[in-house]
Amino acid sequence: QVQLVESGGGLVQPGGSLRLSCAASESIFSIYAMGWYRQAPGKQRELVASIISSGKTNYLDSVKGRFTISRDNAKNMMYLQMNSLKPEDTAVYYCNAPPDWGQGTQVTVSA
Repeated sequence: QVQLVESGGGLVQPGGSLRLSCAASESIFSIYAMGWYRQAPGKQRELVASIISSGKTNYLDSVKGRFTISRDNAKNMMYLQMNSLKPEDTAVYYCNAPPDWGQGTQVTVSA
């Protein structure tokens, strides 16, 4: 079981940026796919972005062009750079390395 710890969440104004980090307790080199999910109050958890070992990425339509997912296998880290944030991006963001999940980090976009 891989322990995943997210960081980097917080309160930001619309149009601002945040960078989320996900630290894994062991090597992620052999983990084929990793992703960032989010869950807003009263809504289902949704996949925001995913990245496979080749570096190929996939994004939720509403974040395309604003968010960038990356992974650093040497550091056992995954990142989510979020730019041009909107109030509708407000949610708890979770790191996922199947079948393991982090505890989540709150992102709030508000003026």
